[in-house]
Formats: sequence, structure tokens, C-alpha cells
Amino acid sequence: MTGFAVDEKDLPLQRLYRWERERSKDIHLTQPLAGTVREWTWAQTMDEARRIAAYLRSRGFEPGSRIGLYSKNSAWWLIADYAIWMAGYVSVPIFPTLTPNSVHNILEHSESRCCFVGRIDNWEAARRGIPDGMPTVAFPGTSADVSVRWENVIAQQAPLEGNPVRAADDLATLIYTSGTTGQPKGVMHTFQSFAAVPHGMEAHPAIGLYANDRLFCYLALAHVGERMVIEANAVHVGAHVYFNDTLQTFAEDLRRARPHLFFAVPRLWVQFQLGIFARMPESELRKQFDNPTTGPALKRQIIEGFGFDQCRLLGGSGATMPPSVLSWYRELGLELVEGYGLTENFACCATNVPGDNVIGTVGKPFPGVDLRVSDAGEIQMRAPWVMKGYFRDPEATRNAFTEDGWLKTGDKGALTAEGRLIITGRIKEIFKTAKGKYVAPAPIESKIQLGGSVEAVCVTGADRPQPIALIMLPASLRRAVRHESETKAQIEASFAKRLEELNRLLDPHERLEFFVLVADEWTQDSGHLTSTLKIKRHSIETNYGAFYERWSALHRPVVWHGF
Repeated sequence: MTGFAVDEKDLPLQRLYRWERERSKDIHLTQPLAGTVREWTWAQTMDEARRIAAYLRSRGFEPGSRIGLYSKNSAWWLIADYAIWMAGYVSVPIFPTLTPNSVHNILEHSESRCCFVGRIDNWEAARRGIPDGMPTVAFPGTSADVSVRWENVIAQQAPLEGNPVRAADDLATLIYTSGTTGQPKGVMHTFQSFAAVPHGMEAHPAIGLYANDRLFCYLALAHVGERMVIEANAVHVGAHVYFNDTLQTFAEDLRRARPHLFFAVPRLWVQFQLGIFARMPESELRKQFDNPTTGPALKRQIIEGFGFDQCRLLGGSGATMPPSVLSWYRELGLELVEGYGLTENFACCATNVPGDNVIGTVGKPFPGVDLRVSDAGEIQMRAPWVMKGYFRDPEATRNAFTEDGWLKTGDKGALTAEGRLIITGRIKEIFKTAKGKYVAPAPIESKIQLGGSVEAVCVTGADRPQPIALIMLPASLRRAVRHESETKAQIEASFAKRLEELNRLLDPHERLEFFVLVADEWTQDSGHLTSTLKIKRHSIETNYGAFYERWSALHRPVVWHGF
């Protein structure tokens, strides 16, 4: 394997002790909360982590015990994770948007002994997810009415002494997959994963981080991407991490951070773009961009308005990015790069980089990665940060690897002559029509998104004569359709033309019978999106399946549902 050894001094706890010693007065964490901003130096961060670690040890949990982290992102989340590691335990992050039943299942399955709880939108409902009798510790700023509060522990508990360390192959965390289908599985990652990926980034000068870099933490820390991009890198280089308070303060918090690295799921990049278009129509914006007098200043104004004027690396991952969106940002002056990874490989497999960025691919293998495509078209890989396995599920662990030890990603893809990886869909997402022909939805969805005016799309049609596409319009268009009949007619005509043009590009068995423009908003709460805003096909198909025949009987290229 093309690999590299991780030195013990590069493991997370050793790095934390180094920054505590060498950079004690430097700011590590910045937390906005209800109009105020609090900061922690490295010395203050580690003092709180040591006190929480001592408290956890005082509970008498056996070494390697699992400890839940159930909260929106915050400085206390990271400090708690450091403390869990320092105390000799394993963190179990839980998405704050999960249903109480899902939370309960994760805490039970992981055999967690204790749980930190923080800000949750509806604590009265969420508290039902905590098993009866489980010890809990509430972060500051939360309404959770539990017996032990963080502030009291910090005030009363003496800090843990010494510098306890953990071996590279010790279990550091269980990351439960959000999953587009099926039950989530607990992916086991060791301290090796947290050390090796940043080490790989250092081996790639175009994407490496530095000690004084600023990071903006807003995607759920329960997701592997944020653990890798934010936590692992921050611990490795000692970066300054800024947090987001609320959705309403997002823009302000992002501008405060002015991050050097920023990653977002594709849907968020689309929403940023639509936000600009809402202030200035795309046609007018393009005229301004093309004007040599006004264009450069306007572009700088937009970039600074985002807070991206210091960014060296802007990226997207988690789903396919519409090429038209990538091209638009490139024209603006922001080179978005796409990468590829999954929970099982610590979100790190392949990536484009600034200056070597080919739209339509997810780049070349990351340093330390061996990559191949099987005869069946499945992407398979090896790397020093591949998971240890699935917790308490040896059968699923065996099935996740080939006989010769390569991780089976479940994604279909191809390698170009230059060694770039192209993702073509999911092995299990391919469906068979009533004509016995197989259809891969992902490439068709990408083509639909090319035309813009689409926030999310799901191509479906198992056991139907032809596939169909369910489309969620951007919020601004959904509002306009409800109130302006002329706008609705224009949109319908536009999508009818797009359907005709699209079908000319598809093989006969792939051609779509019709588009369905839905009034519903697909969200995590509705169950139609994962925590990383990818569509949940099974949920969408279950919700709309009963309407397929009725829509088909209309014999229309564009069907409206719910408007």
C-alpha cells in the first residue's frame, strides 16, 4: 500500500498536550451564544477537558466505555470529546436532528454508559431518547433539566493530572452512519484515523493546513466529514475553530471566522448561489460580471460578503455537485473542489485540489490511498484510516471488505487515463424497470440539475414502464408558483422543454415519462433528507409511490403535486 507511518507524537492526545504546553495563550475556540462571544485559549480548553475527564473517571466506568455526545455543535462538544479520549473512553456522537427512537437505539446499541447533552431544538421530545437511568451532563446554554451541569463540574472537580495517552489502534469513536437506506451502523475509527488523514493533507501542499489557520464548524460534528475536516485537522495543527450559533446568525458567524478552509454539502452551495440570485437576477448579475468596470469589484464584494476572502480551499462532498454550480463559482473567482469519501474511510478517498481541478470528477486518490474499480464497477480502496469495522456486527464487517482486504464502498465509478475518479452512482440504487432494463438514477439526476432551478431531485421508477423524476424547486420558485399563475405557466413550459432535450440524451430505457414538481419541502424532519442533505430514496418513493399511476394517467410532461 502507498502509505506512511504515523508517529506517536502525531496522535490526537499527544498533539493536544503539545498545544497546551507550547501555545497555551493562543485562542483555540470561539463560541457565539445569544449575542455574546466567548473564547477559550489552549490552556483554558485543556483545563476544562481535564476537569471533565476527571469527572468521567470518578464515575468508575471501565476503560473503553462508550460516552454519548448528543448536541448541536459547540465549543463544549469538542472539549467533551477531548475529555472522553483523555479519560480512556470512546465518544459516540449523535445527530441532534434524530428522532428520540433513533437516539435511544444508538445509545442502547453502543452500550453507552453516560451522555453529554447540549442544545436540541425540542428537548421535551428529545429527552425520551435518553434511556432511563443513564447519567447525563448538560452543556451550558441548554435547557436540558438534568442533574449534572457542565458548569458545576468545572467549578467543583479538580483537573486530571498527567498526560494519559492512547495507542494508535485504540478505538476513539463510533460514528453512526446517517444512511440513505436501512438501519445505521456504528463505524469504528481509531486514533490512527484522526492522525493519518491530517498527515496525508500535509503530504499534499495544495490542501495542507497551518497553525494559525481558522476553521468554521457548522455541519454536524456527528458526521464523519466535520470530524475529519474540523476536529482532526484542528487538533493536528492547533487551528482556531469558530462555531455557528444559529441559522439566523450563520452569515455573521461565517464572516467573523473568515475561514482558510470551508466545506459544504452541494445543496448548501446551491442555496448560497440562489441567495445571490434573489438579490440580483442571474441575467443582470452576468452582465455585471462581464463588465470590466463593475465586474471585479462586484465579485470581490460577493466573496467578502460570504466571508471567503481568506479561503485557500473551498470544497464540496457528500453528493454530486451540479457542474453548472461549480462553473458559476469559478467565474465568481472561487475554485470549488469536489472530494469523495464515506464514513467507513473517514471521509477521505479522492479529491480535486486548487490548480488541478477537473469538473465532473472527484479528483485523484488522496495521498496514502490505493484505489481500484472492480469488474462490477465498484470503487474499492485501502488506506491507513479505513474503519476497524462495524461495532457489534461482525457479519456486516466481513461483508464490507473483499477477500484480499479492500474496502467495498458500494459506489460505482471509473478511473480516467489520468487517474481521476468519476462517481457514476450507487451499486444498490440501480433499479429495474418493468421492461427488465436497469437504470442508474445518479447520472440522470446530474443532467437534470445542470439546467438550474432545481434544489433536489429523485429519479425513480422500479417496475414501471419508464422512470420518472420528482423535483423540489427552490423556495423562491415554490412561493412564486403559489401566487403567480403566469410564473407557473412559464416554469411548466421550461421544464417541458428540458424534459424533451434531456430524453434525447438518454437511452430509450432511461427516458423519463414525466417530471413531477412537488410543493413539499424535503427536509431532515420530513425524513426525505439525510443529515448531510442527501436524498433518502426509499422515504421519497414511499411517500409518493401511491400517486405514480394517477400522474401517469394525466399524460402530461410536467405534473404539479401539492400546489
